[in-house]
This record gives sequence, structure tokens and C-alpha cells, in this order.
Amino acid sequence: MNIKGLAKTTLLDYPGLVAATIFLGGCQFRCPFCHNRSLVIKPEQLPDLDPDDIYAFLEKRKGVLDGVCITGGEPTLQPDLPNLLYDIKCMGYKVKLDTNGYDPVCLDHIIKDGLVDYVAMDIKNSLDKYARTCGYPDLDLTRIRLTADILREEYVDYEFRTTVVHELHAPEDMEAIGHWLSGARAYYLQPYVESDDVILPVFSSCGKAELRQMQKILSAHIKKVGIRGLD
Repeated sequence: MNIKGLAKTTLLDYPGLVAATIFLGGCQFRCPFCHNRSLVIKPEQLPDLDPDDIYAFLEKRKGVLDGVCITGGEPTLQPDLPNLLYDIKCMGYKVKLDTNGYDPVCLDHIIKDGLVDYVAMDIKNSLDKYARTCGYPDLDLTRIRLTADILREEYVDYEFRTTVVHELHAPEDMEAIGHWLSGARAYYLQPYVESDDVILPVFSSCGKAELRQMQKILSAHIKKVGIRGLD
């Protein structure tokens, strides 16, 4: 298991729960605005954490933590992901999975096997601009569509979310996304924030007014639309 990091306590990563977050290395995408460059591009240069140490920590934190978030990178790249989820579920924790949605088969199995309680799927952009936004020219959009459809069947609690970048996202993109994901349970916008580990640090965030406009556009199609990361 390619475990590269552990955040021992978070109030942000798992909605409504006190959680720990486990970071897995590697990703198919190269989103230029990604703030986890080390995890995505050269995860082999980061030290591996021993799964037994992670399990020991989680055992000690029972009664303090409510859930565990598995994020990346892209967790579904890891062949041992179901085993990791199973072990954590057996400890009594709620499990949230963050995914780019590029492996619908893996996600479908995980959901049907009861290994996850909450899924957050990153929606990179409108379908017309998806490949360019995620830095993957040979992107198979069918896989993205299938994952979104699986989640919308509501066998598991879920959300869609988009990191909004001023140079990459426009109101018309939100209109297209709204039509695509019409009737979805929940969608969250979060403004791009530059960090030292951004893949291509040339972007800027949208202002509050622009984010509110995008929220209004999506709200015409989606049940619940929120904005995270605003003061």
C-alpha cells in the first residue's frame, strides 16, 4: 500500500465528522492547479508509511475520531485499496473516499461491498474542457460519466466538487456542468489556493462575487450547492 501521509485530525475533510486523513501516492491526471504535486508526480520520492503504524494509531484514537478520509493522489490506483478500507471499517470508523472518478469499476465494487460511507468526486470542468483541465489529452470521458452515474444512483452518500480557477472556469462551464449533473444531491465549489506544492503555479482564484454567480447557476439544476473556503 502506497501510503505517503497522515493528517491525524481534521474537521474539514469529512463533512460533519472528526476524522483522520490518509494520503496515497500517484495519479493518472496532471491537473496544473493541483496542490499535491509531490504525491502526484513523484510519489516514489516520498517515504512510505507502514500500514501497521497507521492501524495502531487508529486503534488508539477510537472514541476520539469518528471517520477516516482516504485521499491522494488518486486512491483507486492502489490495488490494495479494498483491503485498506475493509480494515478501517472493521475498526468501526466511517470511511470517506476522495476520487477523480477515472476508475468506475473499482468504485462500483467498493460501494457494493459496503467499504465506503461517503464519496467525494472531483469534477474538473465542463465535459468539453475536461481533458485540458486535468492535463490528460487521451482522457476517456466515458469513465468520468460512468462514475458520476454510479454516484447519482445514491447507493452511498456523495458529493461532487470543483476547485474553481479563474483562468480555467467560467459561468458557462457551470451551466454545462449543471445540465450534465442535473438532480445531483450535493455540489461544492472551492476556490483555488496557491501553495508551494502546486504543479504549475501560474493561476489565480476567483473572487467571492464570481463564486456566488457560479453557485447560483448550479443551484438551478442541483439540490444543494455550497461554497467552501470563503471567509
